Amino acid sequence: MTSAPGRTDLDAERESRWRSVSGEYGIASLRHTHWLDAEHRSYPGAPGSWAGRDGRVVGIVPLDPDAEPEEVALSPGEDARVGKLRLRAIDRDGALALRVFDPDAPSRSELREILSFPPNDDWVVDGVFIPAASGETRVVRSVDGYEREETAVGEIALEVGGESVRLTVSGGSTGFSAVIADATSGDDAYRFRFLPIGAPDSDGTVVVDFNRAYLPPCAFSDQYVCPLPPAGNRLRVRVEAGERIVDRAA
Repeated sequence: MTSAPGRTDLDAERESRWRSVSGEYGIASLRHTHWLDAEHRSYPGAPGSWAGRDGRVVGIVPLDPDAEPEEVALSPGEDARVGKLRLRAIDRDGALALRVFDPDAPSRSELREILSFPPNDDWVVDGVFIPAASGETRVVRSVDGYEREETAVGEIALEVGGESVRLTVSGGSTGFSAVIADATSGDDAYRFRFLPIGAPDSDGTVVVDFNRAYLPPCAFSDQYVCPLPPAGNRLRVRVEAGERIVDRAA
């Protein structure tokens, strides 16, 4: 069995993770997600007016305090800077939204640290990847109730804390990801977590390291629309590994 990461390696990973969360325009700085239609409107925290048109997020906005408003068109994934704000276009199954990242958002300014369980070799478990049948699909539900159908990838069969489980995963040949909950969820940890998993060997063997579990973006800002864990990924045991919860200033 592969051992857990060394303390130095995991510390370095967690430092990098902290920067990605707490940076000026990091994960925690998301202040608004505005779902758009074809009509230009003003939205809280977003300068100018915005609409979704022809697969792009289109704004009429002054890019400089002394400039006249001009049209800005963002394809999904593209950003624009307006003052201290970073504005990003996203697409969810054809529905367009504008995200507003603000360094002064309370979700960032009140952030103190990410609390984690200590590394433990006992939470590095061997499993076997079982591919989904050709044409099989699954329904993914998000925290806002939205449901979408996607091509099923497969499951990983393993034993966790004496319980036989089959984790539903997404991903591909370079590795997988699972959304999990367990008996710590909502108590000693956030209500669910993300778990990265490496690619399987040629015989399907895969190492699942729960020390790598991390908090979803919606743990830092309620403006994200994270996927929820499927029923089979809601474990009855306590998985005391990985990131636990966000610590905020009182």
